[in-house]
Amino acid sequence: MKILVCISKSPDTTSKVAFTDGNTKFDENGVQYIVNPYDEWYALVRALEIKEAGGGQVTIVTVGAATDEAVIRKALAIGADEAVRIDADPKDAYYTATQIAEYAKSNGFDLILTGKETINYNGSQVGGMIAEALDLPFVSLAEKLDVNGSTLTLEREIAGGVQVIEVATPAVVSCAKGMAEQRIPNMRGIMAARTKPLTVVAPVAVEDLTSYVSYTMPNAKSAVKMINPENMDELVELLHNEAKVI
Repeated sequence: MKILVCISKSPDTTSKVAFTDGNTKFDENGVQYIVNPYDEWYALVRALEIKEAGGGQVTIVTVGAATDEAVIRKALAIGADEAVRIDADPKDAYYTATQIAEYAKSNGFDLILTGKETINYNGSQVGGMIAEALDLPFVSLAEKLDVNGSTLTLEREIAGGVQVIEVATPAVVSCAKGMAEQRIPNMRGIMAARTKPLTVVAPVAVEDLTSYVSYTMPNAKSAVKMINPENMDELVELLHNEAKVI
């Protein structure tokens, strides 16, 4: 099976968040980037498991600049066979999905996997947009994926139970927690990643649909109030008058 895994870089969760240019641009100074965890832990690892069970090839693709290649090599070290970098600034989900779909059109992938979302934008849009651009079936938030020939059997949680879906390949799937277990690259994988092919592809022209007007930081958290467990009246009063349900 020929599998394409879409990966994205995300700031490490310990990174300090700040903005520049009048709060219109994320400040990347001192930020350590990682492979987006949903892409790495679930989409990529499940693709590798499928390949190990039945053969095939796993290609990773990202939309980004040359500075993203350290993140790409990390994904190669985990076990992907080759990487493709579409040489462009990923302006928004539509732009990113269109670039990936254009690449996928001429390469005959049986399965395209994405993480359910990125941890920095939480948009959960790219997978569905890729499927629409390629006119392929799309299953979102899948927690289990089995392959039987050209048929995929997927499971995902819904209100009150688990939904089981069968779909024919080719298809696009976004992967959620439960799809696979995180893998740590070993030294052999790290060394092999240095020589695995990384192809740089020119972007296609895409209309800009989004512009960022400004970013704002969330309000600072209020101090914690400690309540004496014997003073239930105070607790009730605070719940009625100060507590906020979000």
